[in-house]
Amino acid sequence: MPVKKYLFTALAVGFIPLGVFMFDLSFASKHSDIENQKTQLSIAESKQFNGKMFENIGQVESKPDYWAMIKMYMFDKQKPAVPPEPIEVEAITKTQLLELQKNQGQGLSFFRLGHSTLLILLDGEFWLTDPVFSERASPFQFVGPKRFHQPPISIDELPDIKGVILSHNHYDHLDKAAIEQLKHKVEHFYTPLGVGEELINWGVARQKITQLDWWQSITVNQTTLTATPSQHFSGRAFSDRNQSLWSSWAVKAEHGSFFFSGDTGYFDQFAKIGEKLGPFDFSFMETGAYNQLWSEIHMHPQQSAQAHLDVRAKYMVPIHNGTFDLSTHTWTDPFERISEWAGKLNIALITPKMGQLVQQQVLDTSGEKSERWWQVIAVK
Repeated sequence: MPVKKYLFTALAVGFIPLGVFMFDLSFASKHSDIENQKTQLSIAESKQFNGKMFENIGQVESKPDYWAMIKMYMFDKQKPAVPPEPIEVEAITKTQLLELQKNQGQGLSFFRLGHSTLLILLDGEFWLTDPVFSERASPFQFVGPKRFHQPPISIDELPDIKGVILSHNHYDHLDKAAIEQLKHKVEHFYTPLGVGEELINWGVARQKITQLDWWQSITVNQTTLTATPSQHFSGRAFSDRNQSLWSSWAVKAEHGSFFFSGDTGYFDQFAKIGEKLGPFDFSFMETGAYNQLWSEIHMHPQQSAQAHLDVRAKYMVPIHNGTFDLSTHTWTDPFERISEWAGKLNIALITPKMGQLVQQQVLDTSGEKSERWWQVIAVK
């Protein structure tokens, strides 16, 4: 195949998913336009901000070799990269959620809605992580990584949400259309420094946004949210690379807790998070879109397993998989490899179907294991 045709093919499948976590094509606001002086001061005083942009601990670089990536996508792409047919999900209804909220009382339950989007019921209140409901993880809805499945519930059907927790501003984690729909039914948004400015541009009231630096915490009723370190980068345009912070999150309530990794490479901060804030009931741990070319900013499955052990969580839920094609591995590889490592390391692994209810109380009493639902789809 001629080189020009190879390049066109690579770009046509979604800008080689570069628009998701390598570079983006929209035009985001810059911090020079930020009106809130408190946010400006917090950014300037952050240990992660070098005066021009945010950076990783140890100044770990996140810029990839783009030509190597293009070559890799053209010649090293493994199949099947996507499921043979749309993944079936377990539909969720508002009535179901309100009944669960009424009857569960204390403790933690959750639903995977796709990729890194989780709907979590914690001590009677609903929380959303990195809500992405759009058809594509892209600045454009006519090209870019396309969903393997529909969301198990629409935004309109969701009940009132206590809080949305955001890890960073890449398109597969921060969905403008979803935020614009959610802003009227969400009590508050919690973001790393600078990410909240995107939300303000999209019509979210500044008083409904809390922006935190690493290791800063806020307590809401009896639930404490702490922005914790991650090793990644940010940007939605050529001009705003690393102008906002990225983070993982530690969330601890009176009767339940979880660690949400966001996007990250493996580093020693996981052990520090476990020492300072652990243990956790669940780790929602990035396990997908990995590749050796960007191994410092996305974990391989064995590293995800070790990160789970480092943060001292009881159950591990692998996320950042099963929804978008963002690397060269097969779509089932993250599930297969983390299942293997969980077996080796004696990790209690939970791999629910999209939309399936998972209740901590049931897990604690029954010890039931998740079925390998992806294997059934893969052989069709």
